[in-house]
Amino acid sequence: MKIVQCNPLKILALFILFSFVLNAQQKTGNIVEYFGKEKVNSIEEGELLHVFKTGLSLKVQNFRFNSASFPKDPVFSKFLMDPFYTPNNGDVFNIDFSGQIMPWNAIKVDSTNTFSDRNLRSSYVYLNYNSNSERIVLFEASGHSLVLINGLPHEGDHYDFGYNLIPLKLKQGNNTFVLKVGRFPRIRARLIDPQKTLQFTTRDMTLPDILVEEDHDYLGAIRVVNATETWKKGYRVKTEVNGLTHQHEVTDIPPMSVLKIPFKIAAITDSTKIGSQDLKVDLHDGTGTLTDSKTIPVEVKSKHSHHKRTLLSRIDGSVQYYSVAPSSNTTLEDGAMVLSVHGASVEAVNQANAYEKKDWVNIIAPTNRRPFGFAWEDWGRLDAMEVLNEAKQIYNPNPQNIYLTGHSMGGHGTWYLGATYPDHFAAIAPCAGYPDLLLYRDGFINRVMTMSEDQYRRFGITPKAIERLKQGSFKTPVETMIERAGTPSRTLKLIRNYLHHGVYILHGEKDNVVPTALARDMRERLGKFHPDFTYYEYPGGEHWYGNHSMDWGPLFRFLWERKIPKVKDINKLEFSTGSPGVSATSHFISIHQQERAFNVSTFKFSGEQGFRIETDNVALIEVDFGKLETDVDTVLIDDTAIKLPKKEKTYFKKVGNTWQISKAPSLQEKGPHRNGGFKDAFRNQVVFVYATKGTPSENEWYYNRARFDAETFWYRANGHIEIVKDTDFSLEKYANRNVVLYGNADNNAAWNLLLKDCPIQVKDYGVNFNGKTLFGNQWGMYFIVPRADSDIASVGVVTATGSKGMKAAYMNHYLVNGTTFPDVVLFDDSVLTQGMSAVKCAGFFGNDWSVDQGDFEWK
Repeated sequence: MKIVQCNPLKILALFILFSFVLNAQQKTGNIVEYFGKEKVNSIEEGELLHVFKTGLSLKVQNFRFNSASFPKDPVFSKFLMDPFYTPNNGDVFNIDFSGQIMPWNAIKVDSTNTFSDRNLRSSYVYLNYNSNSERIVLFEASGHSLVLINGLPHEGDHYDFGYNLIPLKLKQGNNTFVLKVGRFPRIRARLIDPQKTLQFTTRDMTLPDILVEEDHDYLGAIRVVNATETWKKGYRVKTEVNGLTHQHEVTDIPPMSVLKIPFKIAAITDSTKIGSQDLKVDLHDGTGTLTDSKTIPVEVKSKHSHHKRTLLSRIDGSVQYYSVAPSSNTTLEDGAMVLSVHGASVEAVNQANAYEKKDWVNIIAPTNRRPFGFAWEDWGRLDAMEVLNEAKQIYNPNPQNIYLTGHSMGGHGTWYLGATYPDHFAAIAPCAGYPDLLLYRDGFINRVMTMSEDQYRRFGITPKAIERLKQGSFKTPVETMIERAGTPSRTLKLIRNYLHHGVYILHGEKDNVVPTALARDMRERLGKFHPDFTYYEYPGGEHWYGNHSMDWGPLFRFLWERKIPKVKDINKLEFSTGSPGVSATSHFISIHQQERAFNVSTFKFSGEQGFRIETDNVALIEVDFGKLETDVDTVLIDDTAIKLPKKEKTYFKKVGNTWQISKAPSLQEKGPHRNGGFKDAFRNQVVFVYATKGTPSENEWYYNRARFDAETFWYRANGHIEIVKDTDFSLEKYANRNVVLYGNADNNAAWNLLLKDCPIQVKDYGVNFNGKTLFGNQWGMYFIVPRADSDIASVGVVTATGSKGMKAAYMNHYLVNGTTFPDVVLFDDSVLTQGMSAVKCAGFFGNDWSVDQGDFEWK
């Protein structure tokens, strides 16, 4: 999804939208709880050293829910580019577009030691601490989306979980902390003197339920805090439960970092142990010496009750959980399965608990990686499909009886996943959902246009601001190219994929969180072409009106009556995709390559009068004739008739305006396995490799940049990222894994191993872009290329030509859902103040991963 930065009215609408959603979800009960968890307030990792009780705040009307790929951030730009900048109470930072001054104002905490005031919305908070000496502490803060600590960026705690612990070395003298206020107008910040240099923290654990009927190992995860300036290698985790032990090797832990590590748990098959049991978790160094130990309660249950399961993700080696509402039929075989995706703020365990058990189906609730996570796109999409595949292995459902549903943000997930993977589901049932964030946003724009002056004042919006916000916008070719990378999220462009399955739309009549008008709009759109959909508006229903907001009898009857067709019964088939790397296949036909990357590609198949395929924006297509029961000797693709030599999987390539049989495409070309978009680098057991061969300041920056991304992926994606020095990286040790490389050819020793023949070369003096050279130290760049020694892995590159470019590339919005990044983006240091307009080049490599065959726009 893409929120176009150049139209401030749309940003304003999203700001108000999230305010409505959060307020509504805090006022309703049951599964729609306050993020589904309580905030951590106690300190178990050491002694409280300092509570920040006074500071300065700066209000910047930039509507903080701006999820554009390159948002403007003049405040952080000031602190990054001018390390000696020190504001004082009353100092004017700038003058806004309405002519009003933007002053720094003194603030202080309330009785809970929290900076809490409505005026903190869309604000920055400046704190400082004067230390008598250099010392290592833990910075613990919550309520902020980002923090600069002595000029280096770190991930925030914008969901206000109380999870964040950042090891840092205080300087002797003044230390500065600049926090960007998150979703709520409150900030808490304090310093902790760590009790150990290496220790567990039980904040944010991932644990399974132990099921007495299943005798196998289980997986959990706990975070380890390394408050030292050295690597911690060779450590092991030992667990003990019910007298049974397991050991698990620990990934090398980087200096001054927190890493969430997996561990194994033994089975408990004694039904008398059902209930809470103690799980002991020990951390040992390479000599076997005990470093830290925790005793944690773990639940033992029957698999026939609602429960949690865990799995090891192939994205990053992290442990994720999903929740199950099992069938009431304890001997169910060849039954049905429903994938149920949760709403914003809802824990997956609460999603599953909202369902009564049913005798014909197991209901599976994935996590989206976090209660907010990725809105079921990006890594949320991958999580949903990992869980679906895992659950199929466990429950062995009838392959024709797989269904999809979800509520609120999960209703969006239902529309999105149903359009993206249409042949996976016999029917979908979005509840209180919106199909596309752009449509959701536009609905709120219409509401903003009719708001009263009192409502404008409530959100701090002046008439002058509204006048400015209503001005039109113009997209440059570069901006259009960046937006094109979001095509796979444009659900309405894939709307005809819903022909694959039945659709049941459930919505409350008086829903003002996801306006009922959005459901009615989808009813109208489907009514123009879809033969099998049902629409029900619950009388008087608001956004959440009880468990029957999802667990609705007629909805489940609708699902039960539908099946995924067998291939032999398919005479017509229509499929669209925004990228083969996101979704490529429907039943027996796959789109391998596009003519124009990340534009919609479509095929239409008819078997009623011969075997016919019509295509649009398709360069290479595969048909698995081996799945067909009928004999096919001739295929008509567009206007080309082709004789088939034999009934087997066959590839067809478009040459000019005609089609011909082709050999299987090289895995070194683009395809479903590896198709680009910069975000695609962050999967496939990704490892971060940072530069150590530059100047001390460059080395510090690139290490911190990799650690910052790892922190962000942990917080947003419950992730586990392995960070590696460039000098410790080898192709053999990290074979077939994606790599994100931080640095350039002059300072990262792994560059030549991975990028020697890359058409883009970045050095300290400038960028060589396939023969075009841009000189200077102000350039920053993100790009993705195939890993030459692997058929499946990619290399993502976060690079810069010097100190200005490094600081320009500080933001990691590529780890935020709703942002869009093509294969390549090149920008300069003005990006922090100018936003998207500072991007110099954006585009996609060709299907052969070349620049010459690619599609690029330059400013």
